Amino acid sequence: MLRRFAFLPLLALAIPAFSQTTTAPPEGPSPMFQGRDLFGLEWASDPQISPDGSQVAYVRRSNDIMIDRARSTIWLIDTRTGAQSPLAAGTGSHTSPRWSPDGKRLAYVSSDGGGSPQLYVRWMATGQTARITGLPDSPSALAWSPDGSRIAYLMRVPQDAPKLGKAPGPKPEGAQWAKPLEVITSVQYRTDEGGYNKPGYDHIFVVPADGGAPRQLTYGQIDDGGPLSWAPDGKTLYFSTNRKADWERQPLDSEVYALNVDSGTVTPLTDRRGPDRSPVMSPDGRHIAYIGFDDKSLGYQNARLSVMDPDGRNSRVLTGNLDRSIGQARWSGNNSLIVQYDDNGLTKLARIGLDGRMTPLVSDLAGSEIDRPYTGGAFSVSPEGAVAFTSGTAQRPPDVSVWKGGERKLTSLNDNLLGSKALASVQPLAVTAADGRKIDAWLVTPSTPAPGGKYPLILEIHGGPFSAYGPHFSTDDQLYAAAGYAVLYVNPRGSTSYGEEFANLIHHKYPGDDYGDLMSAVDAAIAGGTVDPNNLFVTGGSGGGVLTAWIVGKTDRFKAAVTQKPVIDWASFALTSDNPAFFSRYWFGAYPWEDYQSFWARSPLSLVGNVKTPTMVVVGSEDYRTPDSEAEQYYAALQLRGVPTAFVKVPGAAHGTIAARPSQSAEKASAILAWFDRYRSK
Repeated sequence: MLRRFAFLPLLALAIPAFSQTTTAPPEGPSPMFQGRDLFGLEWASDPQISPDGSQVAYVRRSNDIMIDRARSTIWLIDTRTGAQSPLAAGTGSHTSPRWSPDGKRLAYVSSDGGGSPQLYVRWMATGQTARITGLPDSPSALAWSPDGSRIAYLMRVPQDAPKLGKAPGPKPEGAQWAKPLEVITSVQYRTDEGGYNKPGYDHIFVVPADGGAPRQLTYGQIDDGGPLSWAPDGKTLYFSTNRKADWERQPLDSEVYALNVDSGTVTPLTDRRGPDRSPVMSPDGRHIAYIGFDDKSLGYQNARLSVMDPDGRNSRVLTGNLDRSIGQARWSGNNSLIVQYDDNGLTKLARIGLDGRMTPLVSDLAGSEIDRPYTGGAFSVSPEGAVAFTSGTAQRPPDVSVWKGGERKLTSLNDNLLGSKALASVQPLAVTAADGRKIDAWLVTPSTPAPGGKYPLILEIHGGPFSAYGPHFSTDDQLYAAAGYAVLYVNPRGSTSYGEEFANLIHHKYPGDDYGDLMSAVDAAIAGGTVDPNNLFVTGGSGGGVLTAWIVGKTDRFKAAVTQKPVIDWASFALTSDNPAFFSRYWFGAYPWEDYQSFWARSPLSLVGNVKTPTMVVVGSEDYRTPDSEAEQYYAALQLRGVPTAFVKVPGAAHGTIAARPSQSAEKASAILAWFDRYRSK
């Protein structure tokens, strides 16, 4: 949550001496990985295999140096030859490719950058494309009807903003008055990346696949959620939402619903305290698979795969013996599903039968967050059981692979750029915590020898805290290593992919014993003989920013620190974050006014009186997950104590998009290195 809590004018710095880092000469060609190389990277996402398995349509993302943003295009791959061709690659952004049931058409969402993204359909045999909608907002969760005649989607339906009072009138002709007051009445009134919510709600629509007027199917002052799944007869859609009266205050209490497409009647199929989501109907219409759990108000719980009859009866859990969380599930025929889950820092796919038996398939999925080495990935399944998925390694961002009895990689998007680079190596590091638990960690080692035989070390801490790193590609880590630093990253207790018990070791006590795991990992890296114990540095973002600020309040062993998008005071965070209904309830079991001491005892601000380590603070200017006020109060406290500090803000960046603009991502890494270089012993 804090990863996505995962928690910079860039370089709005507090001390003039730092300006030396902004006058460096332009980067030229180099065998080392450089900030400018971020503009050359490409990575795959959302691979969609055609019904006959002969093609994969996927979203290909690349960083455009002229607009300093990632662009999304759609490409087709022949699964037999690997030959690629662009399908939608013009100006703007092109996403969400979805095959028609017969494979003769492809729907997708496209924008020219000037208006709302619209729904398009391409006829594959002729190459002709038609715009199907003229919508006021972007459609999402596209789903073809079984006969291919209609496409269902979600879209936000605007409503009038609430009003209180009115301005004095009349306004004189030509007068320039201030904008009207903004009145907010919702519990969650802003979201990270989305900003302040526009009045309205997400609802389900259906539109003819060859164009025509869309028809709204659901209504009400609630948000309906995807994905959407059709019954084989095309008469019913399945989706998830929370339709209870207090839905805004119950963030984890959704149910699966059946929607009659003709009448608009909505019928609940599940009814328990907890999130039930992602319904998918089997091809024969006999079973609905869905993901969820019985909510016990824990910090973390495994999401389990269940199946039920179309009317909601005879529900049973298929993954009750799997101590891992299911991320996605897709039917492979009528009697088994392909599921995605994280396991020991890896993202895997497996086949699960209706009897609960599981057969592993692949273990090298890779996700789209390439700045840091998080787990993740995406996949799709053809009716015959072929699987398309995003795969990657510690030295390559996601490519497209297929599995059909065996794994085969179809693309090598970055071999031309990265094949000539001297990338850092990533190796597992064995760590034993103080209580004897085994902790996964990885050591990133520069490609060049260390002067004096030992590298300075950066401990880089993941966010979440309920998330996980693994042996995956990371631009930040490669940039740190290219500057001569070894990088250590760790999955301390609380990390996901190791089961419920391991994750909940930090339930209602984070930060806490995870600090000891991180220190044990640093000790293990030093014991390996390649790390300089007198040149240790620490950084992390979001949940990792919390732990960075906690660490410098506990120990002086690090020469310098950078806390990125942190929570500093849990009480202020709980009431200013973008999901106030969640954090207090699940991470503390009380609201700040009910048990303030518990919030304060776990706040890094409570330890600021101990801090001597030079500590830089970094945050996005539009971060609504861990608001910039958290970073600002820590910076102010450090200044008042006389601790060397600097405050860096990324202009226009949200919590989840702090590395979205490649120039800012590279400059942020450069600022962190400059701060560490200042305190590094030569």
